[in-house]
Amino acid sequence: MGKKIKAVILDWAGTTVDFGSMAPVAAFRGAFGKDGLSPGDDLIRRFMGLPKKDHVRNMLHDEGLVAVFEERHGKAPDEADVERIYGNFEPALLEVLTEHARPLPGVPETVARLREAGISIGSTTGYTRAMMEVLCPVSEAHGYAPDCLVCPDDVGGAGRPYPYMLWENLRRLGIESVSQVIKIGDTAVDILEGKNAGCLSVGVVFGSNMLGLSEAEYKAASQAEKERAADGARRLYAEAGADHIIGYFTDIPKFIEGL
Repeated sequence: MGKKIKAVILDWAGTTVDFGSMAPVAAFRGAFGKDGLSPGDDLIRRFMGLPKKDHVRNMLHDEGLVAVFEERHGKAPDEADVERIYGNFEPALLEVLTEHARPLPGVPETVARLREAGISIGSTTGYTRAMMEVLCPVSEAHGYAPDCLVCPDDVGGAGRPYPYMLWENLRRLGIESVSQVIKIGDTAVDILEGKNAGCLSVGVVFGSNMLGLSEAEYKAASQAEKERAADGARRLYAEAGADHIIGYFTDIPKFIEGL
């Protein structure tokens, strides 16, 4: 396997666990619904990967959602509204996290293969440490646990697309250079995090937020529908500046061997 790679930094929902990143989609839908708002999945997914309060804040800048908010509340949304909606989001997410903690197909086996090749497994996320304390034990029970996990609150709230969570992984793992690292994720901000950190940024299609399908929707889709969704995901990764795009998580070892 590619000798120069010493660490792979992985995202969580949509990359290693939770096919389609469905837990945060459901929680955002519920949190905004309590405020009388009904954002579409496309809007919710647009900001996926950000720290979750930043995600709420960005959604409340969407022109269409702002118009509905102003009609209902008689004013534009402000920071107090961000805090209120985020306050509804966090418990909503905690309620569903354990239902969406199972690793994607092939993740435990692929991670084991990477470790056998001497590659460390780091991770970054838009989830808080409290959220990860709920998710991690369930994921580990199903066979996946990284060597290092860094959350936005571990770096003063400066989550993705800032590079600090990734760099903190490298510090903790003892990695000498970003040239020895690959960042792999399923959102635009995953790609930007890797680019801002100075390492290769790779998007994965299968099970991703970019693909935009739940596991049930994916299984029910025709081959043509799957191909259209995959083409759309690749386009979004390319627009985000991805250095490479792979189809499946299980493609990672072969990808590294080819570097």
